[in-house]
Amino acid sequence: MRVHKLSFAALAVAAGLSLTACQSGDGGTAQGGPSSAPASSAASGGPGSGSPGQAGGTDSAGKSPAPQGATTGAGTGSGGSGASGKCRTDDLTITAMDSTIDGDREGTVAVTLKNRGGRDCTLSAYAGVDLKTNAGSLSAKRTGQQAGTTVLKPGKAVSFGVTYPLNTSGGSGVRVTGLVVTPPDETKPVTLAWPGGATLPVTEGGGSPVEVGPIGSAGQGG
Repeated sequence: MRVHKLSFAALAVAAGLSLTACQSGDGGTAQGGPSSAPASSAASGGPGSGSPGQAGGTDSAGKSPAPQGATTGAGTGSGGSGASGKCRTDDLTITAMDSTIDGDREGTVAVTLKNRGGRDCTLSAYAGVDLKTNAGSLSAKRTGQQAGTTVLKPGKAVSFGVTYPLNTSGGSGVRVTGLVVTPPDETKPVTLAWPGGATLPVTEGGGSPVEVGPIGSAGQGG
């Protein structure tokens, strides 16, 4: 009986070796069955890994990166760096002076707007101008000149002109008591003393004898 048991054991070992040799030589995926998944998805850079190039990944700061082809950075609105907002009334120091030259047929007042803020700001088109008189308010009409855009750096200034007819009639005329200036695209006005001729000639018919030029029409200050 001992001899027979040893023979059966030898046959079983030989059969096992033969089966192993066939599986390793037929090009299959045997030997332990199908390959198992990696122990950590981070090793393959898959979803949830630390590789910023994969969807759902995070960078070293723990933030999800932008998709490929996307750009990041600050916007370019009026509050962002690299963009100039419009000059507000509170950003400006507004002054007026008589700029009439002897021999001119019309009087001229130059209104200057200086940026007193700490950032660049822009002015474009026309400011609103009204003259206060003893006969009521008189709105200046635009000259129709092309209006550009001016970027005012802190401490810099720009001027525009206000023209009006000189009172050479010898009569008392219409007495001017003040100048009201509203910066472009603003609703808050500033009232100044009128530095020009004391009176305007009395005119018949409609329309305003006072005209305002666009921003920059009276030269640019320092």
